[in-house]
Amino acid sequence: MRSMLGIRREDKSIWERRVALVPQDVAGLMAEHGLEFAVQPSPHRVFQDHEYDDVGASVVEDISICPVVFGVKEIPTKLLQPERTYVYFSHTIKGQSYNMGMLRRLLELGCDLIDYEKITDEQGRRLIFFGRYAGLAGMIDGLWALGQRLNVQEGAVTPFSHLRPAHAFANLAGAKEAVSAVGRELAAGKVPSSLRPLVCGFSGYGHVSKGAQEIWDLLPSVEVTPQDLLAGLPPSADRVYKVVFKEEHLVEPLAGHRFDLQDYYQHPEHYQGRFDQYVDQLSVLMNCIYWEERYPRLVTREKLTDLFAGTSLPKLRLIGDISCDVAGAVEATVRCTSSQDPVFLYDPATAQTVSGFEGKGIAVLAVDNLPTELPLESSQAFSGALRALAPGLAFADMRKPLAQTGLPPELERAVIVHRGGLTESFRYLEKYL
Repeated sequence: MRSMLGIRREDKSIWERRVALVPQDVAGLMAEHGLEFAVQPSPHRVFQDHEYDDVGASVVEDISICPVVFGVKEIPTKLLQPERTYVYFSHTIKGQSYNMGMLRRLLELGCDLIDYEKITDEQGRRLIFFGRYAGLAGMIDGLWALGQRLNVQEGAVTPFSHLRPAHAFANLAGAKEAVSAVGRELAAGKVPSSLRPLVCGFSGYGHVSKGAQEIWDLLPSVEVTPQDLLAGLPPSADRVYKVVFKEEHLVEPLAGHRFDLQDYYQHPEHYQGRFDQYVDQLSVLMNCIYWEERYPRLVTREKLTDLFAGTSLPKLRLIGDISCDVAGAVEATVRCTSSQDPVFLYDPATAQTVSGFEGKGIAVLAVDNLPTELPLESSQAFSGALRALAPGLAFADMRKPLAQTGLPPELERAVIVHRGGLTESFRYLEKYL
């Protein structure tokens, strides 16, 4: 059975310009598999409506004829229709309270929900993701924010002052060239004297972290170990440093236990945080780790209070919380921000925040949809991965029991709701409902 596939417009934010399938891949799927597409018009999407029309897709407001609908972000509960298969980032797998109403409605309507975050191979590795682009945009924004904060704190123009946020560039290439220009200035001996040695720490080493490092490495960067950091680094005028922190640097086993990565994931209660010893030595921290409440925090309010208790400015000027878990790994991330208002100052003494760069405390960048600041390249990469799986969904019979639908195993593993019921792997969500 062949289904007409729907592509909805994104309406969670006016900043959301991504799309799950780009026109080039829609054209390929139509030519290679005989699929049909209905695409909702959008004034914000990075690809214009006529680009879909030009490849033969139907650009129409009403996509209710489509039994399968692709999106990127959550679909408003009031727009959900009965017995449809929806594919998007649902943000439900942690039992997120703000999306439980949406999940209940999907169950009531007898729908199917496939979550991109759970599309994995046999080893559990994700196949479709925006992580690299979150890291790329987060680091571009982070360097811009560092320049703005230094301007306020020290009244000085630095090489970072010339940067703009990622969304202000026409494309990724333009943003990279701007960062490279900053790198050339730094290499000429213009590393801000108050920050020497200028050190950026990256928590985690996955796709998000690698994307952020890709931007940082456009500067005259030297990689050092956490042990080197503690031993002391030379205050260079023409180079900067990066440190990548793995799990064994973030936590340590409690008495009677030894560090084992799998044991940490399965029994985090056997471990306590140990990242405090590094925080004092960092100029910038980019948080790129996956975190749940059962894990120790990375940066606590207590540590930040101690850091800002003195009369002089602490070395740490900016936290770029790309993971953006509110009150999570970084306790200073008390709220998410938007591309329009990306940075707030967190005062550890009061736990209060103020938007912008003027005031006391640590600057926190906590934009929760960073990949959309690079909508062209992030959509192209995402769509390229999704294209291989779309035919398997188009030809599946979702009316049958899950094991008999004909879904490829990569997609079957990602089905959270099937015919109005939680699938076996996601029954744990009942307690959150």
